[in-house]
Amino acid sequence: DHQLPEPAAFHKSPGAARVLESPDISASEKNRMPALRRLFPLALLAAAWPVFAAGSDVIGQNLLWLAIILLAARLFAPVAQKVGFPAVLGELLLGVALGNLGLLGFHYFDAIVKDPIIMFMAELGVIILLLQIGLETRLGDLVSVGARASMVGTVGIVVPFALGAFVAGPLVLPGMEFNAYLFLGATLAATSVGITGRVFRDLGKLKMPEAQIVLGAAVIDDVLGLVILAVVSSLVEAGTVSLVDVVLIIAKAVAFLGGSIVIGRAIAPFLLRWASRLDNSHSMLFSLVLVAGLFMAWLAHAVGLAAIIGAFAAGLLFEPIFLKEFETPKVVQDIEALLPVAVDAEKQANFRSVLARHTSHQHEQMIEPIGYFFVPVFFVLTGMQVDLAVLADPKAVAVALALTAAAIVGKLAAGFAAGKGRNPWLVGWGMVPRGEVGLIFAMVGKKLGVVSEAMFSEIVIMVILTTLLTPPILTMLLKRQAAREA
Repeated sequence: DHQLPEPAAFHKSPGAARVLESPDISASEKNRMPALRRLFPLALLAAAWPVFAAGSDVIGQNLLWLAIILLAARLFAPVAQKVGFPAVLGELLLGVALGNLGLLGFHYFDAIVKDPIIMFMAELGVIILLLQIGLETRLGDLVSVGARASMVGTVGIVVPFALGAFVAGPLVLPGMEFNAYLFLGATLAATSVGITGRVFRDLGKLKMPEAQIVLGAAVIDDVLGLVILAVVSSLVEAGTVSLVDVVLIIAKAVAFLGGSIVIGRAIAPFLLRWASRLDNSHSMLFSLVLVAGLFMAWLAHAVGLAAIIGAFAAGLLFEPIFLKEFETPKVVQDIEALLPVAVDAEKQANFRSVLARHTSHQHEQMIEPIGYFFVPVFFVLTGMQVDLAVLADPKAVAVALALTAAAIVGKLAAGFAAGKGRNPWLVGWGMVPRGEVGLIFAMVGKKLGVVSEAMFSEIVIMVILTTLLTPPILTMLLKRQAAREA
């Protein structure tokens, strides 16, 4: 039997040495070789591109588009994270780049934006995203947040909504329908604190009072934001804005959220127990979670609300305590079998605590791979609908900057609702980033025909700017406060 040489031995072999030390290869050529090897896949892709692009079959085109979107999104996401920004921003900027290649004469991706199959997958992606958010949210968090967090969350919704709908919108975008201003206000009211939470966590400040207020207010913000989205969407579809209609729509939205949660949580334990008796495998649990998300999304759509509201409500139904009848993950079973002989009693308890946490969150982990596939499609497709040609118009740039200013001011006002003894700037800036929530709201408005192409691009620029500004400013404020306390 011949053993393959170890990598180190191979590089030290006489043959390798002769190649590396060959007088025919100059030092500069040696330095260029690694770079050339890295560029080889790109050169190969460029050479083969005519073959890829030649296919006119719809299925073939969609398969190629999906492959490009997913690969590029995975490559862009870590680049964004390395410079301190969330992965979603990388996916969004990738979409902006792909969608505007037509400005350089490359129009291959132009048809993606209007392709019904890709559009459906993007819609499925945002439903999966809201289902994940619901799964990660505990109903107890909605009830137990303190008075300060509730006040911050409420002000953080009301003030930006008022600024967008009644101040900034009419001032910078005069002559538009009132429904457009309502959607603009709803978009400014949205908050994505995933970015903020990461900054607090990376700096070890997640337990500080300001961080807890921001994270608690985010729960209030999410629920109120979804109610506002439901109200505004229904108003647009109904075509009226009378007080009676507003009250009825709010009642419908609250009744749907409250009723689905109350009724759903009442019957969920029995349904899950019944299903586990038929089959307690992971595949059954995965199917139940996904089916609940899709069914509730359909139900919300059927009653005239946004489908994402139903997906969020479905996620709230799956408390970890309801899942005890299902099989524990295989990796947990394997580790538990080794614990009695591997470690002492104290370490066993620590291990079992970690394993129990993984078991109780297995339904969230099951949905994650589906999110890896569908969610990037939504963000890339959203970015592709941004028309950078709008930036050639100084008025459009001014509008985008004005909307960004209104978005920031509205959330900073929420920071001062945190009360005495708390840093209002930390809390306020913690509420500033719009991220994926603002994009979802803008996309809903665009589909309803309320948000124009130019207005959509301006809103996305606002989302990008608030997402870019928050991490460095929040980091600076945290370091400055730490220096004062020291």
